[in-house]
Amino acid sequence: MQTAIQLWTLRDLRERLSDVLDRIAAAGYDGVEFAGIGDPGASRRALDDAGLGIAGVHVQLEELQSDTRTVGNQVWTLDAPYIVLPHLDADHFASEGAVESTATLLGMLAEDVDRPLLYHNHDHEFVPLGAGTAFDALADQTSIGFELDAGWAHAAGQDPVALIRRLDGRVPVVHLKDMTADGEPTALGEGVVPLQAVVDAAREAGTAWLVFEHDDPEDPVEAIQAGIDGMTPLLE
Repeated sequence: MQTAIQLWTLRDLRERLSDVLDRIAAAGYDGVEFAGIGDPGASRRALDDAGLGIAGVHVQLEELQSDTRTVGNQVWTLDAPYIVLPHLDADHFASEGAVESTATLLGMLAEDVDRPLLYHNHDHEFVPLGAGTAFDALADQTSIGFELDAGWAHAAGQDPVALIRRLDGRVPVVHLKDMTADGEPTALGEGVVPLQAVVDAAREAGTAWLVFEHDDPEDPVEAIQAGIDGMTPLLE
């Protein structure tokens, strides 16, 4: 597996993208994941200059629906292997009918883009539904892939290891995130998420990218190094 950092972690770092990417490369990551497309040409050049790969790009639903062709062209320029839908609100998972509509929506979006579409979970997808959860139902009713966020799954009372195994072959990207017992993001190794078991399950499931993310770091510069320092021993 290759290592990356989700750039949402560094959203408060007021530096040029090229300087941020240089920091990430110097820390030892293999790549990054973008939280939005931005200027795809400039971003692609900055990635090449830093010697970094790209794990994917988060694209909001409104962008995908309003101008799919433009998004497709931008992602092609960025050369991102995956388009990741980072969030759908709770209404999309509130009932069996809502999940069916959501599955149809995701299937249509996946057909309209020229590379795999992944869905990134938070915690609200795991509401009880039938014999399982809304997330279970969505997985059963779609053929898309997932970017499983281990931290948010754990915060929802789920076992991220079991989820990765259940989705074997459908989790090319895993967000490695630690959470406190109260469900708040924290530094890797300081929370209650079984990080080593998550990494081992991801490797067995064929995951290509392990992406560090901290939703609210106190110091984004320190978070860059802390992330790779936390990931590296888990991959040995």
